[in-house]
Amino acid sequence: MTISGILTIIMYALAPFAWLIVAGVVIVVGLHLLAYLRGYQVTRHRSLVALLLAVLIGLTALVWVPWFTNSTLSYVATVFDWLALIGAAIATFVVALVVLHPLSYLISDRLTDS
Repeated sequence: MTISGILTIIMYALAPFAWLIVAGVVIVVGLHLLAYLRGYQVTRHRSLVALLLAVLIGLTALVWVPWFTNSTLSYVATVFDWLALIGAAIATFVVALVVLHPLSYLISDRLTDS
């Protein structure tokens, strides 16, 4: 199978979820823009709670990703299966951190204002 054939299959598979992907990107960019306008900087803000929550969400992905794909952990048998599952957990951690880090800044900024 060629690369263009693989990309065609992926595009047809993602087409029904395009509106969800666009909505998610708009929410994340809007959250980062709002936090940036209030003084958020990625390298200066430290939030242990956001980091721990993102790690917890990433670890729980090891359980719910197989369930989400109508599978179980007992079917994760080969090295490739484990690598795919660990990759999904890492991706879930990164997405959770990208959302929770600026959100924790906005919440802490709001708490210190009042």
